[in-house]
Amino acid sequence: MNKLELIYKTLLRTFGPQHWWPGETPFEVAVGAILTQNTNWGNVEKAINNLKSARSLSAKKIHVMPANSLSVLIRPAGYFNVKAKRLKTFISFLMKNYHGSMAIMKREDVHSLREKLLSVNGIGPETADSILLYALDKPVFVIDAYTKRVLSRHKIMDHDKAYEDFQELFHSSLKRDLKLFNEYHALLVAVGKNYCKPKPQCDKCPLNKLRPISV
Repeated sequence: MNKLELIYKTLLRTFGPQHWWPGETPFEVAVGAILTQNTNWGNVEKAINNLKSARSLSAKKIHVMPANSLSVLIRPAGYFNVKAKRLKTFISFLMKNYHGSMAIMKREDVHSLREKLLSVNGIGPETADSILLYALDKPVFVIDAYTKRVLSRHKIMDHDKAYEDFQELFHSSLKRDLKLFNEYHALLVAVGKNYCKPKPQCDKCPLNKLRPISV
């Protein structure tokens, strides 16, 4: 068993299945992935609930909605003017290329789809991969700040390595499995939020017996 597999098994035993990403539809998950940039999930939920209350959580309705009206609805997510623009840009891409349908988007090959998502203004690797994994069921591993922090503190990879280097480590070390990638990423978020914080709580962390951690 390699180190990444050991970490996964330890976290799964500690936290159990995470049932992540919360969202009733693939479109809602994609919207959440864009809104969660630079904020916490609680704020994103408030913004999504606003969209639902206004009966506006659809590609067609957001596509025709004025940006200032969208900004008001997603205000709880923070940076609301920027995020309104990014959300409308993504939906314009969705409407133009896939007739506003996440189901049609899902049919496309993961490599070409990822390249297209990264070409959309405001969508970086983490957001693109979150959409691919959680909204479109594509087996790609999402790398975030928690992942980098945990792996670097356990001397698995230097924190300053590129996103692609971290992702390739997971892709080459683990079975390319949708359920595994989904669960593993969510578990890394869980341990990052609860224990592997900027000021870590190593004595309480379930991973503390794997290796001493330098901070």
